[in-house]
Amino acid sequence: MSEFREVTPSFWASPQIGLSDVAEAQARGMTLIVNNRPEGEADDQVPGAEIEATARAAGLDYVAIPVGHAGFSEEQVQALADALAQTSGPVLAYCRSGTRSTLLWSLAQARDGRAPDEIAADAARAGYDVAPIRPLLDMLAARSRA
Repeated sequence: MSEFREVTPSFWASPQIGLSDVAEAQARGMTLIVNNRPEGEADDQVPGAEIEATARAAGLDYVAIPVGHAGFSEEQVQALADALAQTSGPVLAYCRSGTRSTLLWSLAQARDGRAPDEIAADAARAGYDVAPIRPLLDMLAARSRA
């Protein structure tokens, strides 16, 4: 069962998806699936290669930007920003709970100059809290304005 949460009309976050969720993403007009979960993180997760094959067969793009317990890197933020810039429609990103996906999106948005308060409000409406990375959001937003 799909648990997609709308962060913005163009970005949705979800807990781990299954193969049937790819069809749901396609039906909702998603154009890209972003996997933010490291392979083998849990025994019950669907392997990324299976999600990718199903997504591509459905005409969706797919990118893996795994985020582990070490946190977020500048390369991961850049990779998501690039993926978002290259897609033409809504994006579905997933991890174990959707939190890492939303936090990575938040960092990419701040890096691109979006106001942290707006980012936090969007995340909160979807049920996600950006407080753990708020100092990074503020720093990235300030850097983008410099």
